[in-house]
Amino acid sequence: MDDNKYDGVKDVKWKQVNNGESKIKFISSRKKSNIKKIIKLISFILLAVISGGISGAYTANKKQSNTTYTPNNQTLMETKKDNKNVISNSNSQVENPVTKVAESVGPTVVGISNKADGYFGIQDTGTGSGIIIDSRGYIVTNYHVIENADRVTVKLSSGKILDASISGTDEKSDLAVIKVNAQNLPKAQLGDSSKIKIGDIAVAIGNPLGENFSGSVTAGIISALNRKIEYNGSVYKVIQTDAAINPGNSGGPLCNTNGQVIGINSFKFGSGQNTEGIGFAISINEVKSIIKQLMNGGEVAKPYLGIYGEGVTSGDNKLSGIYIQEVLKDSGAFKAGIKPTDILLELDGKKVIRLSDVSEIVNFHKIGDKIKCKILRNGNTIELEAVLYEMPEDK
Repeated sequence: MDDNKYDGVKDVKWKQVNNGESKIKFISSRKKSNIKKIIKLISFILLAVISGGISGAYTANKKQSNTTYTPNNQTLMETKKDNKNVISNSNSQVENPVTKVAESVGPTVVGISNKADGYFGIQDTGTGSGIIIDSRGYIVTNYHVIENADRVTVKLSSGKILDASISGTDEKSDLAVIKVNAQNLPKAQLGDSSKIKIGDIAVAIGNPLGENFSGSVTAGIISALNRKIEYNGSVYKVIQTDAAINPGNSGGPLCNTNGQVIGINSFKFGSGQNTEGIGFAISINEVKSIIKQLMNGGEVAKPYLGIYGEGVTSGDNKLSGIYIQEVLKDSGAFKAGIKPTDILLELDGKKVIRLSDVSEIVNFHKIGDKIKCKILRNGNTIELEAVLYEMPEDK
């Protein structure tokens, strides 16, 4: 046998072929080496896939086990804090506007106690709320909250109780300013009530039903604007809201979502009526000038025209106005020459059909202003000019 014929053949493998006859088949070691490489590669890929799957499953299970679920299908989001995975509720990322108002305005709202001498000594006769409007201790509230008080005490949001002195009162507007001996108090920011709209969120803060419920917060919407409420002979533009305003809320703030005071709550305007979801607040723009006067300890000077009468309409419905029954002596109307039986058709260029229209127009002026009056006298239209004087205390 030629030994060189089998050079390079190292391995011999038997295989049965040709009807059971045994023959020798030689397999190249080079081919076998390639097959081994392919097998190794496939094994490596399979091992990598299996390892990756196991690692992924382990990571997912670990994440799932560290996740806290909250009810109502609340969305969860992951945030990194101190290199640790922290699960937090995404809803908490958006602050409730009512919460923001309560936190910013709440410290400026106080409880007010009206105390009077009684048979058993000093006794509480009523409670209400107030708003700190000056860091030096000036607080605005409703007049009826401190009416006939022999002593007034104020409870701050911190729980501290202080005696208060009365700086000024105005029964006609149902407003009062009191002062406590304190400095650097948190003060409320007065807003612009002319910018609010129906449907805006409204937040009321106060002490309904007394000090046991101090700092109560109720929320609703602005239900109506410029409602006209007549109180003690004066007509005021008030804000209507469905935020709950109960006894004890009087004098507290009605706020917008920016934490600005847009009205002073008054239970008095809505009292005596069996209604729910209807509350009123005096528009802050209506009383800013009054508050300043009361802070300075002076009486509130208000202009007036000086007429009394009732609304009338002609038979053909073409004319309407106020039939003047009385003209007060030395008033602006008296000095302008307006007389009883005259019919006032227009005031300051605006039609008037009831006395409340006159009060509303006059309240937008100051003492000393001149105002045009169009009257009907004996079938003739006459235009006169009246000067607005300060309203006497007995009017």
